[in-house]
Amino acid sequence: MPSFRYQAIDATGTLNGGMIIAADRASAMRQLQGRGESPVSLELGEAEMTVSRDEAADNKVRQAGRMRLFGRSKRPTLPRSDTANLVRELATALEAGLPLLHALKTVRRQADGEALPTILDFLIERVEAGQPLHNAAREYGQPFDDMIVGMMRAADASGRMAEILHQLADLLERSVELRRELFGATVYPMMIALLIVVSSGILITFVLPNIMEPILAQGRELPWPTLVLLAIADGLRNWWPLIIGAVLALIWGWRTWISSFENRLRFDGWLLRMPLLGKVLRDVAVARFTRTLGTLVSAGMPILSALKIVRDTLGNTVLMRAIDDVQDKVTTGQSLADPLERCGHFPALLIQIVNIGERSGRLETMLLHAATAFDRQVSNSIKLFTKSLPPVLLVIMAVVAAFVLLAILLPLLELQSGLGG
Repeated sequence: MPSFRYQAIDATGTLNGGMIIAADRASAMRQLQGRGESPVSLELGEAEMTVSRDEAADNKVRQAGRMRLFGRSKRPTLPRSDTANLVRELATALEAGLPLLHALKTVRRQADGEALPTILDFLIERVEAGQPLHNAAREYGQPFDDMIVGMMRAADASGRMAEILHQLADLLERSVELRRELFGATVYPMMIALLIVVSSGILITFVLPNIMEPILAQGRELPWPTLVLLAIADGLRNWWPLIIGAVLALIWGWRTWISSFENRLRFDGWLLRMPLLGKVLRDVAVARFTRTLGTLVSAGMPILSALKIVRDTLGNTVLMRAIDDVQDKVTTGQSLADPLERCGHFPALLIQIVNIGERSGRLETMLLHAATAFDRQVSNSIKLFTKSLPPVLLVIMAVVAAFVLLAILLPLLELQSGLGG
């Protein structure tokens, strides 16, 4: 173990010095403080100073390379799945009995890529300086959001670092699985929608004008469906730069409109009221709320701090405002179940579980058990959404195709009847 040369003031005000052996700088400071001494200076011994200088030089070279690659103001981040793996590896190392700093260095030796080594070097540097892990994670920023930092803070405060980090890894992995399920549920419907747009555009822009050209040359009057599609085709061919500009202007206008909190609130409320999508979004938010709150409370975090973190994970401003109201009520001394019930956005089963958990003093256990049931409900809602949306899009596609076919066949039938007469 490394040795440190120190100077410290004891309880009598005398300045003392000497050597102390400790795993790291933070451990050395804790040893001195435990003996009632206030450290004035703390430096590595001569042998360790040589190694430290070599490591510092290597770190500067690595950091300089990363700064050239990523820029000084932009720190690399990780996807959610890689963040879950990092937390899981760290929890496993701590569970094996390694101190936090040694656990970080062990994970660092196995790290590859560019982002993960940079993140771990930053955390190691801060922890060596005596900072708690959650402070280092908060200082680094993404991928460590408020939920991750809050869980790390609870892990540090409770003394159950390995156990709570395993819980955090479970939570992150479930979040990744949920996103993959939602993505998988929307791939096929989006492909159908794209097919509708592309096929209709080709028919209207290229096929229809060529078919109608001989009929127009005869001066015949066309049916209104044909006139509508010919007008669309003419607009697409002649005004496409203006159309592209209008689309870009609409996108900019939409982003400006949705950036307002009140407008976002209206839009999110409309999403929750949609027949299929609204149920999926609500079930996802409830499952995330239940599991995250149960995990944070089981880690020893106060309910108000846990609600503040959970609020930012819901992804819907209507539900976020509801949690703000719940927080206000809980702050005044009310139970959690009553304001949850009054807001009207959470299912009766969750209200009942929270009520029973508060009365029995087993809120975190009841929430984690309920989270499993709500996860199954999310899977069922996603399956229903997946099975229901494609037929709806197919009906829309059939209606569009029928309208285009009608616009093509009606003038041809009129032409045939005219020739027959």
